[in-house]
Amino acid sequence: MTSRNLPILLFFFFTLFSMGLGYEEVGDLGKYPVVVSTWPFVEAVRAAWRAVDKGFSAVDAVVEGCSACEELRCDGTVGPGGSPDENGETTIDALLMNGVTMEVGAVAAMRFVKDGMKAARLVMEHTKHTLLVGEKASVFAILMGLPGPNNLSSSESLEKWTKWKENHCQPNFRKNVKPVDGCGPYKPEDYSGLNEEACFGANVTEFLESRSCLVGPHDHDTISMAVIDKMGHVAVGTSTNGATFKIPGRVGDGPIAGSSAYADAEVGACGATGDGDIMMRFLPCYQVVESMRQGMEPKLAAKDAIARIARKFPDFVGAVFAINKDGVHAGACHGWTFQYSVRSPEMDDVKVFTVHP
Repeated sequence: MTSRNLPILLFFFFTLFSMGLGYEEVGDLGKYPVVVSTWPFVEAVRAAWRAVDKGFSAVDAVVEGCSACEELRCDGTVGPGGSPDENGETTIDALLMNGVTMEVGAVAAMRFVKDGMKAARLVMEHTKHTLLVGEKASVFAILMGLPGPNNLSSSESLEKWTKWKENHCQPNFRKNVKPVDGCGPYKPEDYSGLNEEACFGANVTEFLESRSCLVGPHDHDTISMAVIDKMGHVAVGTSTNGATFKIPGRVGDGPIAGSSAYADAEVGACGATGDGDIMMRFLPCYQVVESMRQGMEPKLAAKDAIARIARKFPDFVGAVFAINKDGVHAGACHGWTFQYSVRSPEMDDVKVFTVHP
């Protein structure tokens, strides 16, 4: 073997070794970057695109896009000032996932802090945990430098809550309880009444307030965003203030990795929106990504994930988008017409795609 052939052989063995690792550094091949988001949240997608187009990472772009949606209070279902719970309070759920390292940070039922996506990033980058919840999540976020404590309610959310109370707290998320047509306090239908004072004490009239609501495209939205950056790296994020009139303490699919969103840079990503209480039981975005890993095209993977839920819950409402590592995207839905937004290099601006059930 001559010394002239040595570089060729070294390149050959290095290539085989890299393929054996199952990971390929793609670089900027012209099909990236790509930004995809649930719903026509055009300004959020533009914010993410500005970041990723300038060379920022997929994680950075997701944070920029979802934070913009929180600031804009997209559809009243993202960020502060929307979706009051039974007590009239707005809380925040958010998730951030790095599809290269598989790190996840999330917050759920977070009170008093409006920046859900930035709080999720703090959990991912400055703790060894995945999910922080409730008031303790708020304390963590504030101590780490986010603004707070702040009242997350708005005049609009409080007006909505007041009208719901006047309608005897209907509709709501309670079942198998009494009273069936009032604002509580609620008890199981077969509740015996024994030890009522021990259970509720003197503050029975202050026990909770009132109950929840039906799922619809303007009271149950989530921004779920996926970004592939110029290096082919993938990240996803979600932010929502949850279901309107939810029972206090309820956590939906928004901060649950694999349900509202999932990413693996070797495969692609998924985002979801809809009835999180149902959807989180099926981890639809994990299913989408795994189906694509097995060779399914994004369109079939999305349809399959939705069909799995619909077979068990034919009345559920929800949708997913899927995007593979090559930037091919698709959506699927059940129970409503779904729209998702995309920006990619061949587009002059954000394009909204419509998917019918």
